[in-house]
Amino acid sequence: MNKELEINYDKLVEKSLKYVVVEALKIAAEEGLPGEHHFYITFKTSHPAARLSSQLLNQYPEEMTIVLQHQFANLMIGATYFEVDLSFGGVPQTLRIPYDAISYFADPYAKFALSFGNSDEPFSVMTDDEPEDIKKTSGTATVVSIDEYRRKHA
Repeated sequence: MNKELEINYDKLVEKSLKYVVVEALKIAAEEGLPGEHHFYITFKTSHPAARLSSQLLNQYPEEMTIVLQHQFANLMIGATYFEVDLSFGGVPQTLRIPYDAISYFADPYAKFALSFGNSDEPFSVMTDDEPEDIKKTSGTATVVSIDEYRRKHA
């Protein structure tokens, strides 16, 4: 089989898990973080679409982790990135973080964490909650129960 024609399930899973991050960020942007939920987000500061001050870039030339809990503002969700205002040493700053740049996401309260390999494939979402890829496809899907498969092949 031609390597170019193979389905890369790792990339598909990573892309799906990035949607989880985006949806969690959307909830935080629209409703705030409920209860004790809070996010740790590690991202590549060297990503070409990342926007942060030169001071932060000098301090974190490769990667940095931010915490979204009590002291963040103006969380805005875009198609390829999110923006948030945070304070560093008492100085408010706006960060623009592309979803492609995220390497780690965690909500310690929920005991939930995801780690990403950061593939070269661009990641974006539509702002109306439906991924562009899904909008362009049509047809029906068949749902196959894994239990059916196990009984037949066990």
